[in-house]
Amino acid sequence: MTLMLNASALQAVLDMPSTVQAVDRIFADLARGTAAQPTPSAMGVPSADSSFIVMPSVAAEPALASVKLLADIPSNAQRGLPSQRSLIMLADHITGDPLAILDGKVPTRIRTAAATAVATKYLSCPDSAVLGLIGAGALAVAHVEAMLCVRRFEKIVVWSRTEQRVTEFAAAVAHHGLDVVPMATAKEVVAACDVLCTLTPSVDPIVQGEWFRPGQHINAVGARPRPTEREVDAEGMARARVFVDHWGTAQAKSGDYLLALAEGAITEQAIVGELGQVAAGEIVGRRDAREITLFNSVGIGALDLAIGRLAYDRALEQGLGQSVDLSL
Repeated sequence: MTLMLNASALQAVLDMPSTVQAVDRIFADLARGTAAQPTPSAMGVPSADSSFIVMPSVAAEPALASVKLLADIPSNAQRGLPSQRSLIMLADHITGDPLAILDGKVPTRIRTAAATAVATKYLSCPDSAVLGLIGAGALAVAHVEAMLCVRRFEKIVVWSRTEQRVTEFAAAVAHHGLDVVPMATAKEVVAACDVLCTLTPSVDPIVQGEWFRPGQHINAVGARPRPTEREVDAEGMARARVFVDHWGTAQAKSGDYLLALAEGAITEQAIVGELGQVAAGEIVGRRDAREITLFNSVGIGALDLAIGRLAYDRALEQGLGQSVDLSL
């Protein structure tokens, strides 16, 4: 039987602390070789702006193979639809049994924030107290919850192009009891924070490297997985010690990396390594309190696999979802 899990069921069974732990483990598993992460492939046709990205992974300990089909369609905004939509399929890694099909909205938002938290755990200064957010949508709300799993932030500084969105964001995170301070510009956010998260679907750089301060950690998260789009300029990539979620994915899909490389600001050697190598203790993350570090998060299928295992097991325990025999 295959379990069908919609967004409501997934919202009910997933929590951020468990997701952060699962994502931390799967990053380390990738480095150790007990999980495999191929480079994702993208498909499209000239008549549409849609890009369909296939994101597979397989892992021994979660005992799963998974694949996500991500539809990235910027013009959906004009239709009143989400610009990204996705489905995740889980299968037993030994028998191939199709275990579950998940709507991708909730898992993607939560696991993306969890990956940022894992990067912040290993790469930021332990005494970081001010969290900076550029972008104030649902992903920003998830990031606050995730980041509080790894650091004791006291204040949030935030900027968005839309003032109303900042107001809604402040209301959504009020229960955490943190001081939320709206800033007039993205530059002011960078100037005031210890850890920065960029969470916008920006095509052109919204953050300049000349703004970075010694000791900061930057999570570049929001840009779509397209080699021509980025949030951080070339100087930012050059000034920081850069880590990626997956080397092959960054080479294929990261505009932050590829555009800086094309402009001659960095070389391939500018990438220190993958976050999983830090999580597994194979390479050093932050080396001192003044170093600038940057996590270039593009998004990988292994994270969907990790959160898929968590969601599937809990849904079975709680009797959620709808079981379907696909073989009939």
